[in-house]
Amino acid sequence: MFPIKDDNPQLQTPYVTYGIIALNLLAWLGLQGLGSHSVLGQSVCQFGLIPADLFNDFTYDTSQWPCPPDRGAGWTGFISSMFMHGGWMHLLGNLWFLWVFGDNVEDAMGHKRFALFYLLCGLAAAGAQVAVNPQSPIPMVGASGAIGGVMGAYVMLYPRVKVHMLFIMVVFITTIRVPAVLMLAYWAFVQFAGGLSSLGTAEGGVAFWAHIGGFVAGAILVFAFKDQELLARHPCYGWREPRH
Repeated sequence: MFPIKDDNPQLQTPYVTYGIIALNLLAWLGLQGLGSHSVLGQSVCQFGLIPADLFNDFTYDTSQWPCPPDRGAGWTGFISSMFMHGGWMHLLGNLWFLWVFGDNVEDAMGHKRFALFYLLCGLAAAGAQVAVNPQSPIPMVGASGAIGGVMGAYVMLYPRVKVHMLFIMVVFITTIRVPAVLMLAYWAFVQFAGGLSSLGTAEGGVAFWAHIGGFVAGAILVFAFKDQELLARHPCYGWREPRH
């Protein structure tokens, strides 16, 4: 299942959401060469977050590392990795989720608060992934941890809003409308299940614990960042029946 849109009115122009999308696209163009093989690999190593590099932990045979030791972004990778991606589908999938859910979370916080909220969720997501496997030599890239934070905030703010989902089963394709709380709870469950299955492995793949860390951070931080005056005029806020 994949979200297409939500039944949640946009009350203000989401300048920060648009800006974050633009920054990711510019990084993909200017730093990652639109995914060309040689540039992509170099950019992931140069700007990605490599847990083992942070602590000079060379537990794994460094000759088998995908990136040269001590050549990555180091601690600045907590920020730079949030704007890097591993491929076209990785980039477009992340930015689509941000497009669907980011505007309404920005509605609830205002522009400046939302920008800080997004960055903090990204940092929390990266920290969670590092904490689970601090010896990993695999570079972590992607906006999905921070976007997980946006989704965590969304479910706390607008749990009853209907989300239109693309549902595909073999050759059968349709759309369904489900409450945000169900859709995002299902997404969180998938991340948690994937995270458990990835424990103790050194291979690359999906950074499930970054998704979980971002989601939990967003669900908690939203209480400090939401603006009650903005939410007072939002027709879909909370558990009440959305007003149309």
